[in-house]
Amino acid sequence: GNQRNTHIGLYDLQTKQNEHLYMFERDLRIISCSVNNERTLLAVSFHQYTEEERVSRLLQSVSKYLTLLIEIHPINNVKVLKAVDSCVRVQFLYPVEGRNTSTGSRLLLVSEDKYIEQFDVHVVAEEEHKVVIKNSGQLPRARVADDLIWAQWDMMEQRLFYIVPNESRSTLKCVQFYPDENFNSILESHLDISVNSTQLKLVNFGYDYCEDQDVASKSLNLQVFTSKAGGLCVCCSLPSDIPGEIRYSIYFLHKGYNKTFTVSLERTELKEVAFMNLDYYVAAYLPGQFLHLLNIQHPDLLCYSLFLTGIDARIDMLQNCSIRSPLTSTVLDCHVGSMYAVSISDSALLQFLQNSKQDSERLAALHCALLHFRHTEDLEMQIIWWISENLSTCHSFDPIQEFIIASLYCRMCPETHNLGKLLPYTSLLDWIGIIPGVTCATDIISLPVLEFQNSKGFWEKLSSNLESVKYAEPHLHYHNNVLRREWRSILIGLLLCSFGDFCLFINQREERKTTAYLRNVFENAKKLGTLVSKTCVDERLVPLFQEEDYQQQLLMGLMVAQLKDHLMRHLQYVGKKKIDQIVLDYVANLLNLVHRIMKEVWRRYQLHSCTFCFDERGSAREFAVFHIMSRILEAANGMCMPLPPGFHTLHLGLGVRCLPLHTLLHYIDSGVLHLTETCVRKLLKDLDDTKENEKLKFSIVMRLPEALGQKVRQFWNHPINANLIARKYVKLLLEKLGNRQCSRPIPERLSVPVEFLPLNYLTNMLAEIEDQGVHPCEKQDDVNVRFVEETALKHTMMLLGLKYS
Repeated sequence: GNQRNTHIGLYDLQTKQNEHLYMFERDLRIISCSVNNERTLLAVSFHQYTEEERVSRLLQSVSKYLTLLIEIHPINNVKVLKAVDSCVRVQFLYPVEGRNTSTGSRLLLVSEDKYIEQFDVHVVAEEEHKVVIKNSGQLPRARVADDLIWAQWDMMEQRLFYIVPNESRSTLKCVQFYPDENFNSILESHLDISVNSTQLKLVNFGYDYCEDQDVASKSLNLQVFTSKAGGLCVCCSLPSDIPGEIRYSIYFLHKGYNKTFTVSLERTELKEVAFMNLDYYVAAYLPGQFLHLLNIQHPDLLCYSLFLTGIDARIDMLQNCSIRSPLTSTVLDCHVGSMYAVSISDSALLQFLQNSKQDSERLAALHCALLHFRHTEDLEMQIIWWISENLSTCHSFDPIQEFIIASLYCRMCPETHNLGKLLPYTSLLDWIGIIPGVTCATDIISLPVLEFQNSKGFWEKLSSNLESVKYAEPHLHYHNNVLRREWRSILIGLLLCSFGDFCLFINQREERKTTAYLRNVFENAKKLGTLVSKTCVDERLVPLFQEEDYQQQLLMGLMVAQLKDHLMRHLQYVGKKKIDQIVLDYVANLLNLVHRIMKEVWRRYQLHSCTFCFDERGSAREFAVFHIMSRILEAANGMCMPLPPGFHTLHLGLGVRCLPLHTLLHYIDSGVLHLTETCVRKLLKDLDDTKENEKLKFSIVMRLPEALGQKVRQFWNHPINANLIARKYVKLLLEKLGNRQCSRPIPERLSVPVEFLPLNYLTNMLAEIEDQGVHPCEKQDDVNVRFVEETALKHTMMLLGLKYS
């Protein structure tokens, strides 16, 4: 103040004003101060005199630092806690929220002599609401930590992290303070960090403006960050003697390894990296050079960490390295005394995604956008549009696969604890890409040792993460290997038999696949169909979910069964009913995501609700959509993922309209296009029999699986098709006959006998087989011996150039 007084106030975030607490009638150099939760006690640590003042006043016997405990409700007694020549920091403990009726407070004193102790301060209320210290002559105290070289205070969770140096390595410990006035050491972890400095380094105990900057630059630059998901990271800046080289390590204690990064810069005057906690990410920041966002939850693949340089790495408000992150998503600039809220901008991230030239940047930005931000219609639309434009530019990953898998992970994991360890979060198994100018070395470290009982929240989640590491975490995530093997063997059976014989085929193929199992598979598919139809209200824009697709229904049911088995092995405490619902929601969301992609693509390319007319060629916009659908199919096959019913019909319809015949047939033969009953039936009925259309129809009909061919060939009233049907019918009858011989008179079956002995013999033999009850085309009443005879005569007359009557 103007009178050279020193005022202590408490800043109110709501009113943006300082609440006055206490005043010293002299100009003091405050080191540390803290007020208790009830705002009745104030602890203050300050320099009594500078060294020059002590000499000039002949006060060599007077201690350099003083620590006071002051009653401020109202301002009353003052108790001296410490009068020493070493610096002391003070910090009141705060009970859990809502526990404001305590008659006591606990105060931590952190000494420059490398110890921490706790004072128990009990107060009593006297007349007129006066609060005074009870038994102030001798306050109970307890030693919390000794011989520490570094300490960090977690004010939100009331935790104290500190490091004790050993001969070969350092030990990180954590003390948890509880509302019942107890505390205990809950964590111990060995770190390969060499500590050369003898100066105690404190984090989040306030900032000493009088601290020697040269000493500070040589002290240990280290911070501990925690995340809501049970992540525990130690961030440390490492020394380097090479000009232009910056080194820092991130110890992912919850994963059991650390990563050491070396960044080569052309020139820089700064050597100290500042660290920030963004909950899902840890940021390593060197102002003016780079901003490295490291994914805490999935740090195994570097492609999910963003390394930004140049203008992308610039944070305008933070241009120096004197930065601390006392709270999640909060940064304190110690030089100017300002605190900022820090977050990743979704608009800036999307712009970075659109401008990125490297796959590592694209994948990291895509992953960040899908998992870090709350899903909105606009965000999904912009990402889908970006994917549709960059399908050919992403070489090391499939953006459609990553979008679907990461979106499912983000939607499903909040439902159940530990579900994130069991569901896949990426479509990649490894990453061999590099970040230009950055090298990374990964080392396995020993897991932290936890000692707690019945602790909830962060410690429970951290313990769960450590258990996952012990049991080979990558193997916990669901993988489609078993589903893929099952699906391939079933597809072979589907090609060999009609769907009506399918259950019989399954039972013969493997005994364990009982009728009850198949019934359960298709029951799951029906439940999915109901669930999806309720959520897809825009199916009229994109004609999906409008037909039966037994193959896709089977794949849906199989996926539900496989995923359910996987979750049941690891989430037994959740219960079968809950797991059933999780699995159904997962596969339903998968189908909805494919439908969402299709809907946005449909809108972007301005396609109408598609009832295709095959007599017109497709436009350039339709061809673009066809290409995107082909990539969706490729992504689905790569993940053995079901597609919404109607997808293959829509894809084939676009292919017929957009592709030349030889390309269309090549796509069909290579499995890119699937012949569906709906599309083939429409093609045979709608197209007239011009020479070009006959060639198309004939090529399609010849490629139909037997079961499907029997259903749709009857819709093409053409001699070529009749000839095919007759040939097939004769073949089936002769196969049924086998080696049996005709043993009785041949009945007269035809109204007008034909004087053509080979045909007479054949028709008579076929008629006898029919009389024995063998009829391979029972569902087609018009296909019989008479049909075969007429078709043969028509075909013969046509070949001879004669008119058939």
